[in-house]
Amino acid sequence: MAQRRPGFDRGGDAGSPPSPLVQEAARILCEEAVVDYRTAKLKAAQRLGLGGNTPLPDNARIQAAVIDYQRLFGGREYAERLRQLRGTAVQAMRLLAGFQPRLSGAAVSGAITAAHRVQLHVFADKPEALDLFFEDRSIPYRQDDRVYRYPNGNEENVPLLRFEAGEIGVDVAMFGEDDLRRTPLSPSDGLQAKRLTLAEAEILAKMDVDAILGG
Repeated sequence: MAQRRPGFDRGGDAGSPPSPLVQEAARILCEEAVVDYRTAKLKAAQRLGLGGNTPLPDNARIQAAVIDYQRLFGGREYAERLRQLRGTAVQAMRLLAGFQPRLSGAAVSGAITAAHRVQLHVFADKPEALDLFFEDRSIPYRQDDRVYRYPNGNEENVPLLRFEAGEIGVDVAMFGEDDLRRTPLSPSDGLQAKRLTLAEAEILAKMDVDAILGG
């Protein structure tokens, strides 16, 4: 198990430190390769000896705490990893330009850990179009799927294509063409997911280490 870090005093609401539960959940996400926020919160509550009726903090607080934790303890290694994710995302989006790619997920917010992959959303009238695109270029990939939630409460299963770009993994979710303006919820903060265009992702990828670390 990773060595426990001392408490950190940034994040949460302006002017107040995150709660011990938020801090512990952030540690679990950053140090134990957990990517699901609810799982991290439940583990944190158990380790702190909190009862089953303890209210869990919202995901937005956890996400903010992860970023602060990584800036404090991850340092330049965290910042370089984030730059690598964002640079890989830009390269993949250029490759997939014909599918109107959008960058989403932790590479946008900065709340990454060693377990995170690039998350792209692409759009086409037929899901198999992406498979054919990769097969024509002899790019190894594997198929999967992922459930996305929408603001109206609906859940939809979306085809997923996974590939590796050197040391960085890339997940490409294949949405229908009409879904470009129908945005699912982010599993991190429960709000509508951010979707960056290639031009926006290129600007993000230009952030240097000092800017990422708040210097």
